[in-house]
Amino acid sequence: MSVQFMIIVAYFALTVGIGVYAKKKSTSSDAFHGAKLGVLMCVAAGTGEWLGGTSTTGVSEYGYAFGLSGAWYTISNGIGVMVLALLFAKLYRSLETVTVPGIVEKFIGVRARVVASVLLTFVMIVVGTSQIIAAGTLGVSVLGLNFNVSVIVLGIGFIIYTLAGGMTAVGYTNMLHLVAMYGGVILALFLVGGDIGGLAALQTALPANPYFSWFGIGTPKVTSWIIASILGACTAQAGIQPILAARDVKVAKTAAVLTAFAVAPFGILTALLGMAAKVRFPELANAKLALPTLMMNLQPVAGGIVLASIMAAILSTVSPIILASGTMFTKDIYHRILKPNATDKEVLFMSRFSTGISGVLCIVLSVFMYGSTRILDMVYFAYTLRGSLFVILLLAIYWKGTSSKGAVWAMVATGFIGFFWVAYKAVVGQFPIHPELNETYAAVIVAFITTILFSLMFKDGNERTGNNLSA
Repeated sequence: MSVQFMIIVAYFALTVGIGVYAKKKSTSSDAFHGAKLGVLMCVAAGTGEWLGGTSTTGVSEYGYAFGLSGAWYTISNGIGVMVLALLFAKLYRSLETVTVPGIVEKFIGVRARVVASVLLTFVMIVVGTSQIIAAGTLGVSVLGLNFNVSVIVLGIGFIIYTLAGGMTAVGYTNMLHLVAMYGGVILALFLVGGDIGGLAALQTALPANPYFSWFGIGTPKVTSWIIASILGACTAQAGIQPILAARDVKVAKTAAVLTAFAVAPFGILTALLGMAAKVRFPELANAKLALPTLMMNLQPVAGGIVLASIMAAILSTVSPIILASGTMFTKDIYHRILKPNATDKEVLFMSRFSTGISGVLCIVLSVFMYGSTRILDMVYFAYTLRGSLFVILLLAIYWKGTSSKGAVWAMVATGFIGFFWVAYKAVVGQFPIHPELNETYAAVIVAFITTILFSLMFKDGNERTGNNLSA
């Protein structure tokens, strides 16, 4: 049994233990979903949405192939969260709901809330599946475990501590994960930098273009990330739920600003690690192995600590995602539509049950999707849905002509176009119409146009509810 293996197992056990400990503070449905959170808890829980497996192994892959410009992934997320903080955190928190579909209902109506809940739950399941695949892949490539065994063991751990403590568990464990992630990556940079001769060695060994260009990965890719992040940040249930659960409006806004600053710089560090891997291992067959390979060639204890930080990034994302899925089903469908008179005990049971089912579904999909590039297509499609949903919500907030029926049909049309765009690229190899008109741009355009057209067609379908409904 390797030192790296023992360190990762110990870290995972610590995470589960903290989550189970948090159970004593989740005795009501409100506490389980999050209520009266302070700034630190909001920031810790919120960062999990943005600093996952992609921000570590994914950005280091971009760093290996393209250099510093790969950091735009987390910088874009930080920009998106800052837009949320400055323009929408106050409004969202004032609506007294814990779900994004609940916000949708305030401006568009009940039917739109249900459709939005279904779409956003799909987004959460897809993203959760991709993170569990990342965890399983780490177990295979670094620890030599069977993928299915790795996914099942880790997945059950995710579910146990999330079910035990709900939002409190997410906040407590993500405080640990945030420290581990930044601490591990900074430690890795210090050690690897000493081995290769520091930043000067990187500049000597790697060409300035693309590695030291902030747009080496391509301007269309960077702008697409920024647009998708701004749109997605304002409808990301896992990232917004802690803000909606903040103690008050001031806490919500402050926490969102601090979350943006916590998220943005992380990718710079992991992109630099990818660049260091390019110097040390220039002939890697797969750039996805850049960070794991680099870590396995460090001194065992140090490598184990850094690998634990990668695990921390994945853990910090999976837990809030399955919690968000359970919250939306419980609050938007079960409690709002199926059983509005349910007792708090019944709501808490359904919250835990639906959260657990979300986790199991992610595990099952991970087993079936392992090794398939289709999971990436699904993730792109999911993010497209989330971003386009915000366009529809934005119109509903600022254009009084938006109707409930028009918005619902716009969601359906946008979902169809987004799916078609991603599927077409997967089959043909390029996007329809124009190579740079990707799914993000297509979905945003279609969402904007169809919301206006369908709202004009179905004017009498308006079900605006104001701000007087309970969440």
